[in-house]
This record gives sequence, structure tokens and C-alpha cells, in this order.
Amino acid sequence: MSVAARKPTMRPRRDGVGPRSITILGSTGSIGCNTLDLVARNMDGYAVEALTAHSNVKLLIEQALQFRPRMAVIADARLYDDLKAGLAGTNIAVGAGRAALLEAADMPADWVMAAIVGAAGLEPTLNAVRRGATIGLANKECLVCAGDIMLAEVAHSGATLLPVDSEHSAIFQVFDFDNAQAVDRIVLTASGGPFLGFSRAQMADVTPAQAVAHPNWDMGAKISVDSATMMNKGLELIEAYHLFPVPEERIDILVHPQSVIHSMVAYTDGSVLAQMGVPDMRTPIAYALAWPRREGSPAARLDLAKIGALTFEAPDQKRFPALRLARESLQAGRGAPTVLNAANEVAVQGFLEGRISFLDITQVVERALEALPAPAVDTLDAVIDVDARARREAERWIAARQA
Repeated sequence: MSVAARKPTMRPRRDGVGPRSITILGSTGSIGCNTLDLVARNMDGYAVEALTAHSNVKLLIEQALQFRPRMAVIADARLYDDLKAGLAGTNIAVGAGRAALLEAADMPADWVMAAIVGAAGLEPTLNAVRRGATIGLANKECLVCAGDIMLAEVAHSGATLLPVDSEHSAIFQVFDFDNAQAVDRIVLTASGGPFLGFSRAQMADVTPAQAVAHPNWDMGAKISVDSATMMNKGLELIEAYHLFPVPEERIDILVHPQSVIHSMVAYTDGSVLAQMGVPDMRTPIAYALAWPRREGSPAARLDLAKIGALTFEAPDQKRFPALRLARESLQAGRGAPTVLNAANEVAVQGFLEGRISFLDITQVVERALEALPAPAVDTLDAVIDVDARARREAERWIAARQA
């Protein structure tokens, strides 16, 4: 797909009578909870079609009882009876497993938050795209694993992709799509995570508890570890390539520990436009939820005088090789980013379970990329197959590290 063809589809939100109908795929994660926090502040403005969760059935029941969706789905089919019992006596339809998850994505919500973590979110997000919904895209893996497939479906259905990651939301807000030729560079900012000042020797002994303690953002364990390795920024690089009509070599990464400037767009006349705010995910979520208008958010207001100083530095790719691996995967194309993402998911889980060390994460990913160099991923089935092969390869290397 050409660079020019990668412009996101945008259309005005439907201004019908009554509340806006929404579905949240991944309602019990940090993005889903923050979305529902905003909805709770304007209950008359939204009608919830469906809520889905992976395994946190207790919280899903609580959310369903509060927001009264038409359907609640737990992906872990073993928890179906718990969900059914918890919602007994309500008119809420209950489902479990993959088929129910896809059914929830198919429900006629105007707006869908795609917040399922990892490659597991690809199929349901594609279902919502195919029916032309407006998608708040918080699942970067959809574009990392299947960017060309996803964008082809967006173009075919007329769906709208609104990035929810703070970095991509920032770029979206200041990117002049009508004059894209005037864009010189995109600059993704990165906090650097909890180990920004650590040497490789120091990182060798870090624990999962240390890795999930992000200095600025409240995120789930997997994304927090990705931030600590800076793989999260590598995945965002690939996502930005698909979202914005800018070639890979003109997408930069800059470490900004305060997380106040969420990203920047540099123009050919020397102007640099930055979107700023306190590190609170409710800001980009509120922007996507209300787009193309803006609505209020409870996020704290930015006080630059109180902050006093903003600092920046170039990322150290020797200490954080995930950045190199992500860029090389994007350059290789085809299924290399799919392999990168799948192997990383397995490696991060291995680290969280104590099976490998923190530094082993990127080594496992690199070995998987060497074993599966840029396989073809022309269809969704091919993506799923490559994803499975990469996971097996990563597990093989983890087993070898334990031997």
C-alpha cells in the first residue's frame, strides 16, 4: 500500500436523536475502565451496547450492572456460568468465548473502543471495522500485526479509525491531512520507562514488580513491561507508519521523561506542533469519544509553571534494542511485525512468570525474527498462522533459556 493510501478514513460523527451507542471491547482493562469513567459522567449521552472482558468476570459483572449493556461477554469460556449467575434477573444477554466476542463486535454500536490487549483483539476489531463503525483504536497490535489488511477493510467499509494511544492521538490532533506533503517528520515521545537510567548490567536483575511500576502512566502489566523494554515505542512506530502518510525514515523517537508533550509533528516551514497535557489516558479517550467535537474530561489541567522544566534525550538503542528490532521489522515488511509482536507477547509473559530475565525478552524476540524472516501475511488466516508459528518459536527459545 502506498504512503498516500495510508491516510485514515475520517467522517463526521452521526448526530442522531438520543444517546450515542457504544461498545467497549476490553472493558475491564485500564483503557476500558477509563472509558467507562467518562461515560459515567454523562450517562444520558451514551447507551452501552456491549461490554467484553478476558477473565475479570467480577469486574465485568459490576460494570454490566451499572451500565446495563445489551450484552456482556467473557472471553474465557470457563467463566460463563459465573457471568450468567452474576447477571441473573437482568435483561442483559450473556456470552462467552470467541464466537460471542465476535458477536459483541458485530452489534450495531455507533462507536467501538478496541481495547483488548495484544493480538487477541485483531478479529473482533476487524468485525467492527467491517460494519463501518467508528473505532477508538487502543489496540496497537491490530495495525502492527495486520496493518495493510486492517486499512484495506477500513477503506472498503468506510469505517473511521481514531487513535487512542496518547502519542498517536497527539499526532492526529496536529497533523494536517489536507497538506500532508508539508509534513517533514513525526516525533513520537517516550517516557523511557522505569529503567531509563539503568545500565544493561543493572537491568539484568530487575524484577517483574519493578518493571510494571511505570513512573507516569497507570497501565496493565503487559504494556508496562513493554514500556520498560521500550518495545511499546517500537510497536507505536509501526502503528504510526500505518496511521499517518509519512515514510518510516521520517518517524523519530525522542525520550521525554515528564510525559507532558505526547508527540509532535514537524513541518517543512520549520514549525513544530506539539500536543501537551498531563499523563492521563482520559484525555485521548475523551477526544476519541467525542470526535469531531471536544467534551469535558476530569483530567488535571497542565501547569507548566509548576512543572518548571521539560527535558529530552535521544533513545539509547544499545540499552534498549527493542527499538532497533521494531524498526528493522517495519523495514523488512510482510509478516516481520507480526512475528515481532507475537514473540514479544510470549516473552513478556515468560518474564512475568519468572521463566526468563528482563534482558531475555528482546533476545527471545530477535531469535524468533531470525527463525521466521518476513513471512507472507496477505490474509487474516495467514496472520493468525504466522502469529502461532512465532509464538511456538518464542516458547522454544524460552525453554532453551531455562534448560
